[in-house]
Amino acid sequence: MRNVYVCSCVLILFVLTFATTALPQSAAAPQIPKPAPPKASAAASKVESEAAQSTAAKLPVRRVILYKSGVGYFEHLGDVRGDQTVRIDFTSGQLNDVLQSLTVLDLNGGRITGVNYNSEAPLSQRFGMLRLPLSEQTDASKFYGALRGARLEIHAGAATFTGRLLSIEQRTRVTGETTVPFDVITLVSDSGEVRSIEMTTAVTVRLAERDVNEEVGRYLGLLSSVRQQDLRRLTIATSGSGQRNLYVSYISEVPIWKTTYRIVLPSSPKEEPLLQGWAIVDNTVGEDWNNVELSLVAGAPQSFIQPLSQPYYTRRPVVPLPELAQLTPQTHESAMLGGLGSIEGTVTDPNGATIPNAEVKLFDNAGNLVASKTTDDEGHYDFGDLPGSNYRLEVSVQGFQKTVVNGLSVGGGRNVTQNLTLNVGAATETVTVHAAAPGPMMSESMGRAQFQAGVGVGGGVLGGTIRSRNIINRGEFGKLEAVGVPAAAQGQELGDLFEYKLKDRVTIHKNESSLVPIVQAHVNAEKVSLWNASSGSLRPLRALWLTNSSALTLDGGSFSILEGDAFAGEGLTDSIKPGEKRLLSYAADLGARVESFADTTPERVTKVHIAHGVMIQTSEYRQQTKYTIRDDDTTPRTIVIEHPMRGGWLMSDDSPKPAETTSALYRFRIPVEPKSTAVLIVRESRPMESRFDLVNLTDDQVGLFVRQRSINPDIEAALRKIVEQKGRIAMLDAEIHKRNAETKKIFDDQQRIRENLKALKGSAEERALTERYTQQLTTQETRLETLQHETASLQDQRDLAQADLDKMIETLSLDTTI
Repeated sequence: MRNVYVCSCVLILFVLTFATTALPQSAAAPQIPKPAPPKASAAASKVESEAAQSTAAKLPVRRVILYKSGVGYFEHLGDVRGDQTVRIDFTSGQLNDVLQSLTVLDLNGGRITGVNYNSEAPLSQRFGMLRLPLSEQTDASKFYGALRGARLEIHAGAATFTGRLLSIEQRTRVTGETTVPFDVITLVSDSGEVRSIEMTTAVTVRLAERDVNEEVGRYLGLLSSVRQQDLRRLTIATSGSGQRNLYVSYISEVPIWKTTYRIVLPSSPKEEPLLQGWAIVDNTVGEDWNNVELSLVAGAPQSFIQPLSQPYYTRRPVVPLPELAQLTPQTHESAMLGGLGSIEGTVTDPNGATIPNAEVKLFDNAGNLVASKTTDDEGHYDFGDLPGSNYRLEVSVQGFQKTVVNGLSVGGGRNVTQNLTLNVGAATETVTVHAAAPGPMMSESMGRAQFQAGVGVGGGVLGGTIRSRNIINRGEFGKLEAVGVPAAAQGQELGDLFEYKLKDRVTIHKNESSLVPIVQAHVNAEKVSLWNASSGSLRPLRALWLTNSSALTLDGGSFSILEGDAFAGEGLTDSIKPGEKRLLSYAADLGARVESFADTTPERVTKVHIAHGVMIQTSEYRQQTKYTIRDDDTTPRTIVIEHPMRGGWLMSDDSPKPAETTSALYRFRIPVEPKSTAVLIVRESRPMESRFDLVNLTDDQVGLFVRQRSINPDIEAALRKIVEQKGRIAMLDAEIHKRNAETKKIFDDQQRIRENLKALKGSAEERALTERYTQQLTTQETRLETLQHETASLQDQRDLAQADLDKMIETLSLDTTI
């Protein structure tokens, strides 16, 4: 048993440290009430203290914050009297987290004298303390093996055998074509007789020794304790006088809260869909959550488990491997580069007449001037090729008030129409409005319904039963019409995390789950059909191209689509930040078909660049992918084609521009009329480079370039001059080589003559042959002089020709498109 003694001042410092390091800002700073003065007199407090020492107080849960990493932050707040103790029950798994994060404060001057909990050794350690070498998982053979040497009494039919267990072994017998195993137990009697008995269902065994029987009982008792409730009771001892407030906080392992959405599509294209988000929360901590403040944090702060509640018997640390189970559903990647959009509109006066020559300025989200124009004779203006962003529009003209429009959202190829009506007044007066947006989806005959706040969890759920809010009503013709309602939770960024703080307190009983509302907002969404060749189907998917126009981060989860008073499909989505655009697919589109065909052209040279003796030929492969889209339905469609982005391939200038680009895909938007066919042709090229040293070019290579049409006539003429100059140098090299070969031959012949003259010494033929050889040597010397002069002259010519070639190569510079 371990006691933890913490004084109030140290605990306050720990709370401040824990708030700045362990939890996000809003989630980590507990709202601790100010200490209230004691209500009773000193004498009365003494009596109350003595009466309260024998009872334990219960602190209700007042605040819960659940994280996506599978932990929850809990706050308890309640009253204690005198030296009263407080008890909180946990499981062993929860207790490890509690010991790692527990904070206890007596808010009215009392002291925390100790925090105790029931401790017990791990089951494996307790098994090791038994004299029987048995583990938690055992069978009859292992059990008898642990009893070797013990005295047993065996009854087989009418016979009884008594002795000490020597062994148990498995044997086999063959019956027909089947091999049957069986166990044989061997006993040694007091007289030394060894007997083996086959263990059948008719054989019974009794433990004949009392201490062995008791040890087996202890073993079975340990096995039985595994099935008992794993209850660990934390007892907090306090010391003080009178009634005081006690604050307790900790983190504990909890199930991961889950998110699910409903998207109600309107019947009119001028209305915006309604997005409704719910969180599924499970209370498994063993205590009721009655009227608690609940916050849900999207994100996964680092968290781990250390078995602090178990006694350690060795110095080796236990660091279990973290487990992270995370689904990877079929979702659609968000855009890396959004498509270009535009803003256009008409400027009129209060009577509806157009205003020409009005100055229209467009500013980006950072306040920088993007463009400025004046309206034409019909009062029209337009700004095109705008990257995705939020813009501000300012319109001014003499005699009218200056008008500023904020919140113009452009992106993903979206075209925004913003008409403006200027009020008559001084130019120094400014009227600021927000970008036009469709109003709430309501039936005109219904009027604006009021949001009916329920009771229980988030005003909408009690005890796991959904109490519906008045968010969906049937319109005049029986169709579902969504009603504008306030959000059910407040959203707040927490660094990399995002918090949903429910506006209403909730009640969830232990071992129950609830569906609590977190999002209620109108969003921008375009209904499209999405097709990708990797799906292997000609049918595209029905999808929503949804822009999160709410101020909340939408956590990843499942969603359901309601359209035309019925269920239309469901799907999965990753988290979506405010202002982010995402495709959500939910059903197969049986009214459209898409086929694709790719045609690759061979490599051809498109550009030649010559500089510093190197010719660089830029060539490219070209591929054309043709998508044929057929709308067999009676309604028009917008088809989004996902074209793969391949490394090294570039979109050609004459190819259509994608609406947006992800890290791996181009997305093209194609409108298709009913009962008609549309075609999308995507052209791509892959550039390649080939390098050639001009000094190594041959006439055959130049001829090959001409046949391949990889050079034009100007380049051919320049290369021919280089090849001709190289030919002249080659001819001079050949003449020089010929003379060098003749010179070497004369030198070899003179060496032969000199050897012959040495051999003629003292012979009768010496005089005649000597005169002959001398004449031959004289002739050769004359030829050698001539060869030397010719070789020197040819070498000079060769050097001049090489210098001309080097200059020709170095000065040749061309940059030509083929």
